[in-house]
Amino acid sequence: MLKQASIQEKKGTTHYCPDKFHFAWDKTLAPTLTIESGDTVVFEFRDGSDRQIGPGSGVEAILNYDWNRTYPLHGPIYVNGAEPGDTLEIEILDLRTKGWGWTGVIPGFGLLSEEFSEPYLRVFDISNGDYIPFREDIHVPIEPFLGLMGVAPSDSNQTSLAPPDKNGGNMDIRHLTQGARLFLPIEVEGALFSAGDGHAAQGDGEICLTAVECPLYGSLKFTLHKNKSIPSPQFITAPGSLTPRTETKGFFATTGVGPDLMVCAQDAARAMVDHLEKEYGLPRYEAYLLCSLAVDLKISEIVDKPNYIVSAYLPLSIFK
Repeated sequence: MLKQASIQEKKGTTHYCPDKFHFAWDKTLAPTLTIESGDTVVFEFRDGSDRQIGPGSGVEAILNYDWNRTYPLHGPIYVNGAEPGDTLEIEILDLRTKGWGWTGVIPGFGLLSEEFSEPYLRVFDISNGDYIPFREDIHVPIEPFLGLMGVAPSDSNQTSLAPPDKNGGNMDIRHLTQGARLFLPIEVEGALFSAGDGHAAQGDGEICLTAVECPLYGSLKFTLHKNKSIPSPQFITAPGSLTPRTETKGFFATTGVGPDLMVCAQDAARAMVDHLEKEYGLPRYEAYLLCSLAVDLKISEIVDKPNYIVSAYLPLSIFK
């Protein structure tokens, strides 16, 4: 991994990213902006539904959802001097929510899609800027991050944005918050960086498929590292604890145990849904949504085959 000491500090120009979007990885797309190493770019990110869902939406928005408009990405941004074999650093200078966000169940998707097969939608007023009011006594801290950041892959030509890859993409890494630094391996000339899919809060795993999807204001600084090659995305988190706002009261955890990590994750999540339903009186779909927003899936054991353990961590501090 690139060490902090190797980072090239450069002063640069601030640019405002044009209000133009694309919906697939494609190395043939014309850049919407050209920058130099050390430059900063300011963005106005849309929510991941491309405004199909908004503050006044009902569940019919899920029923009529158009997947071709999912993940509107700013870019691509051309970085002068960037070549295959180099590394692009993205420093997250600022991310702010814009007053509202949504989460929901989309039939056919999510970790427990066979059990949660009906459409479901919650839209939140998050204008307080501090927490998501999931229930009067359940407050999920707002910790904005971008679900999707990446550079164009060398073989891309209208390639889906949904799965992450070595170029980055739809990584949904919740710790890429303000103050973090992401490193991406460059595969094409100019890097062709794109970003989008704003989130106000999410647990590790994004269990039901959606976080609190929201528009974001953002500011990113770009630094080019010449002749530094990495195999896939790497990152440095912001200084301090990974989850400073949810560590004050400990965690309740469920587990899944068995020979298949995916099944283990499903079992741990299912047990957590059961727990939230029984102990906190949450309707089952509400419990499933809360898992996606606040519960972290962790691989607790992987070396003692044939069985592995996935744990689901629920921060007790969200209960007021």
